[in-house]
Amino acid sequence: MAPVGEIQVSELTLQRLADGIRIPTISTQVYEETNFAPFDSFKVYLSEAYPAIYEVMDPLTVNTYGLVFHWKGKNSSLNPILFLSHYDVVPVVGYDPENDNAGEKIFQPGNRVSAPVTEVSEKWDYLPFSGAVTEGRVYGRGTLDMKGMLFSLLEAADELIGQGFQPERDIWFAFGHDEEVGGLHGAVYIANYFKEQGLTFDAVYDEGGTITRLELSGKEDETPVALVGVGEKGFLSVRIKVSGLGGHSSMPPVKSSLVYAAEIIEKLNSNQMPGRIIPPIATFLEQVGGDLGFTSRMAIANQWLFKPLLLSSFRKNPATNALIRTTTAITMAKGSDASNVIASVAEVTVNFRVLPGDTVEDVLNHVREICEGYEVELQVLNSREPSAISPQDTRGFKVIQEALNQTYPEAVATAYITIGGTDAYKYQLVSDHIYRLMPIYLNTYEQRMLHNENEHISIENYGKMIRYFRTIMQNY
Repeated sequence: MAPVGEIQVSELTLQRLADGIRIPTISTQVYEETNFAPFDSFKVYLSEAYPAIYEVMDPLTVNTYGLVFHWKGKNSSLNPILFLSHYDVVPVVGYDPENDNAGEKIFQPGNRVSAPVTEVSEKWDYLPFSGAVTEGRVYGRGTLDMKGMLFSLLEAADELIGQGFQPERDIWFAFGHDEEVGGLHGAVYIANYFKEQGLTFDAVYDEGGTITRLELSGKEDETPVALVGVGEKGFLSVRIKVSGLGGHSSMPPVKSSLVYAAEIIEKLNSNQMPGRIIPPIATFLEQVGGDLGFTSRMAIANQWLFKPLLLSSFRKNPATNALIRTTTAITMAKGSDASNVIASVAEVTVNFRVLPGDTVEDVLNHVREICEGYEVELQVLNSREPSAISPQDTRGFKVIQEALNQTYPEAVATAYITIGGTDAYKYQLVSDHIYRLMPIYLNTYEQRMLHNENEHISIENYGKMIRYFRTIMQNY
């Protein structure tokens, strides 16, 4: 056994994660262009790696690649709980899995890339799908997002099964295969399957926040905070086509379409959606406010009086600004394709992350107001309304706190709004109690590893995540 503090992580446990990382289950924006061979391999691999789970639980597939497991409890009259994860991963720029010759013994410590195999190896210490286990970490695409959580769920269940444990109520597991590109063929199908079966879940657990030390007061706060997403933002991407006079650059008009587009960009950036403090964020502020400066504490304690000051303070930091408003991000702009041609139509693409309480239509109306006086055409590229807000006075939330006390006793659990999108949104069909937390501690450097080079998970984090989920399965 490899000791990590009080956590014991066996070599078999690490081996199973490492081998799962080796399978390049890469999702693509065009679903039909996905290479599904690795997904087939992953399905077979899980059945071989966890024979006890496949024997005790009822496994099934939904829409070919959605993986669902049903663990029957002692009391079928109790509403079941549901754990979510996904096994698709984002692509690695410059990496060709066909040329990965990292060798067969990838589990051996020190499996470092000694010579370039592809151009990506210059940015990765270990090949993206090597599953290298070394220096107290497991390396590879998916270790953080989201195979690490998937395998921790299976390890927790496998360990309990080995002890002869049967849960009090039914436990379900649902693992999507296209979360990174919207979950339309995975989570959507699985949620509809549950709906058709008449299932209602007492709680649903998915990825979302993590355990971290905040920097709300300009310095890293001492107390670690577990950010439990009780809701998540929606999104809207809209393309604004701006018309103007085109022609040869030798005779430019006073204002071209691109100049008009630039004016619209400036207005969008300067006149953003209004900020406000929604209930989950008010709770969040009350729970973390003790670590802030005197002025901030006063503003939080007396929001009715100091709300403008509080909003102004939050507006200065991108991380806190995202908690209080629908954010505006200008992501793309396009004029002509030649340096001596003035385009008659310029394009601006804007991505909004929609705060609960706002709607997609509210944001579109905001864009229309900004564009008044210009000749424009709006094209919605994609959109999704914000999620509902899950309550905190539930058994589903309380058991999170109990499990955190077992693994991160110093951490404070607080409600939060998840900034990014998750599969959890789709399961509103079958539960009003949805909670988003990946129970691992990430420092600032580790947070940047998500979807990035050198993605890895520490063995300590992995072991604690297993303990966390085991506690929930035992205690719920």
